[in-house]
Amino acid sequence: MTHWISRLAARFAGFARALAAAAIVAVPVAAQAAGGGSPLDQFPKEKLTDPAALQNGAKVFVNYCLGCHSANLMRYNRLRDIGLTEAQIRDNLMFTATKVGDPMRIAMSPNDAKEWFGALPPDLSVTARARSSHDGTGSDWLYTYLRSFYRDSTRATGWNNAVFPNVGMPHVLFELQGSRGVTIEEIKAVKDEKSGKTTGFTKTVVNFDAQGNRGEQVTKLDDKYLHEGSVVRLGPAVGGKLTQSQYDEQIADLVAFMTYMADPSAKDRVRLGVWVLFFLSLFTVLAWWLNREFWKDIK
Repeated sequence: MTHWISRLAARFAGFARALAAAAIVAVPVAAQAAGGGSPLDQFPKEKLTDPAALQNGAKVFVNYCLGCHSANLMRYNRLRDIGLTEAQIRDNLMFTATKVGDPMRIAMSPNDAKEWFGALPPDLSVTARARSSHDGTGSDWLYTYLRSFYRDSTRATGWNNAVFPNVGMPHVLFELQGSRGVTIEEIKAVKDEKSGKTTGFTKTVVNFDAQGNRGEQVTKLDDKYLHEGSVVRLGPAVGGKLTQSQYDEQIADLVAFMTYMADPSAKDRVRLGVWVLFFLSLFTVLAWWLNREFWKDIK
């Protein structure tokens, strides 16, 4: 009997160590689940613990995003977790739902959305998690994306984005930020048709001004030691209600709320996870000590 108990304790100790290691490793692996490309600006993480920022982000989300994009995995009553009362939620943030416990749906039907936009606007419930990559978190991606729109007269919407080229979404926050131009420099190799060797490079500079007017200039480069690549430089925003710093602050609040919305229980889960790992570590020590006591008289 004693032998069986000692073997069971040893197995539990091994299981505890494996579980603790898996819990520690799981977070960075999940954060690298999606790929990325353009350099991303760092989202100010302190916003995630600022109730005023989260509440303002909820207001911006409801007023500017929820008209086309749903958040079906988020219920209005979860906004109580960021300091809002049911009365505040009902009076200021609910336009389509009838109950505080309803999901954040939109009134637009899928058929109308496809007819008007050509595709159904994606649900934003977990976008802040889905956009995570080795380039940065999903919050970093959203923070950069929502600040990188520029005028493009060649697009049907009149807008384009430096982070998500040829995106179908227009700049819905245009009245706050204003419009901006962009300069896109691209270097391409020129290859000989027969040998396939690089004979030179071309530099193409495409400009869009703040009204979306396009200009292009192509220059031949004889330097054989260049590398292909592109650089995007956004111009200053003009005509918006907010300064660029004020607009960045509004976007940071919005992204903070979208990050919270993607995982409302994250704060509680992290706090609980610390205690779980502490318990598993303590249990491992106790299991090791118990196993040693059982086997100390057996040689």
